[in-house]
Amino acid sequence: MTTISNNLQRVRERIEAACAGANRPVNEVTLLAVSKTFVPDAVREAFAAGQTAFGENYIQEGVEKIGLLRDLPLQWHCIGPIQSNKTRLVAAHFDWAHTVDRLKIAQRLSEQRPEGLPPLQVCIQVNIDGGGTKSGVDPKEALALAREVAQLPRLALRGLMTLPEPAADFAAQKAVHARARALFDELKAAGLAIDTLSMGMTADLEAAIAAGSTLVRVGTAIFGGRATSSASPAA
Repeated sequence: MTTISNNLQRVRERIEAACAGANRPVNEVTLLAVSKTFVPDAVREAFAAGQTAFGENYIQEGVEKIGLLRDLPLQWHCIGPIQSNKTRLVAAHFDWAHTVDRLKIAQRLSEQRPEGLPPLQVCIQVNIDGGGTKSGVDPKEALALAREVAQLPRLALRGLMTLPEPAADFAAQKAVHARARALFDELKAAGLAIDTLSMGMTADLEAAIAAGSTLVRVGTAIFGGRATSSASPAA
């Protein structure tokens, strides 16, 4: 097996063990392979090992990669910040957008989603721990924003995404993720038909799964180390 294939197997084993520890079925958790900064051939290797869902932080890089890999049946998730001047690219090329944190961005994504494509699947990004350098709506405003987004015709609201600051240990990680789960449950109780809680990365996927994550975003543990170039969701 290739290194990427081996790495994927180890990550899947971590997810299985975390689900077993949390008494959850393993099929409740989706693995999103974060391929930012890695070449298309790395994605092809991951696909050959059974991975089909990929996340990109940098929109222009992601669009170029999507174009080069159109021969593969892949699902593409935008997990980086979305500025107004990039909404058309996201709407036209990605299947998911995890980082909607303003109504204006959601409205532009809906307006610019091509009619021939299915609705863009979106998550509301929530600044769950109040991190000063992170994007995301205040948790107190999440319900109001989610209700607005759910009404947009070319979007399908799926749930919440969080990117908390690194925590010291498993207990601290789980405590922060549990706050996101509580907010997720609050939105469901308010009548929103959501099913996705996008939280957890290489360093904290076990704690995220224990708290109720349905989608973990993993890059380093699959593809290896990468150079960092901006303050966008890591993996």
